[in-house]
This record gives sequence, structure tokens and C-alpha cells, in this order.
Amino acid sequence: MKSDAHTWNLVYLELLLSERGYDVVNLGPCVPVPLLVREAVATQPDLVVLATVNGHGWYDGMAAVRALRAQPTLTDVPVVIGGKLGVSGLGNAALSSPLLAAGFTAVFDGDEKIDVFHAFLDTIRVRGVA
Repeated sequence: MKSDAHTWNLVYLELLLSERGYDVVNLGPCVPVPLLVREAVATQPDLVVLATVNGHGWYDGMAAVRALRAQPTLTDVPVVIGGKLGVSGLGNAALSSPLLAAGFTAVFDGDEKIDVFHAFLDTIRVRGVA
């Protein structure tokens, strides 16, 4: 996310995805949307994962997913977002529907267990992994 400068959650996700067979391209924190789109078009990933811990996930995520979905080669790539989506506490659950409508394949609120994310990953086919 362009406004999210947290690195440890990205390292955790990179390790988690690598252990599941993904070849991970970690763009690091504070990724501008044009860079995200350029890298996704260039690499044609099996999955795009956006993480947020600062509460601006809804706002930043909307811009990111709209830009990704505007690329013809990325329309079928699963794109997910997880973490702290907003700053409204329990009201953040209401942010999932607009994010899904904007083009996210799945939305993981910060209160969800990692098992839910693992179950989602079980539905994604990774190239080159049996």
C-alpha cells in the first residue's frame, strides 16, 4: 500500500507464501500504484497480495485494485487485501463489500485468523507447483 511503511508484515507474508510454493516478488513498503501495476503486468503473478496495518487499506486498496483491473492481462489474477482496512474499529467490516465490488477477489479483515487466509490460498493454483 502506498501509505503503509510497515515491513515486518510483508516479510511474514513473503515467508508464508514462499513456504506454500509461491515465487514471491516483495515490492516492500509504500509502493506507489503505478509501480505495483507495472510490476504485476511484467511478472503476470498467480496472486497479488496487499497488506495494510495503518488503517488506510480501504482508501489505498481501492486505487490499487482499480488500476490493476484496468489492465487487460490482470483481469483474472486474484487480488486480495488484508489487515487494518480502516480506522473505525468494528465498523471496518463494512469496508469489505465495496472492496470486493471494486475488484478484489477476497478481503481479509485484520480480525480474521490466518487460517482463513490459508484456506483461501488452497483455492489458488500456483504455476509449477503440483
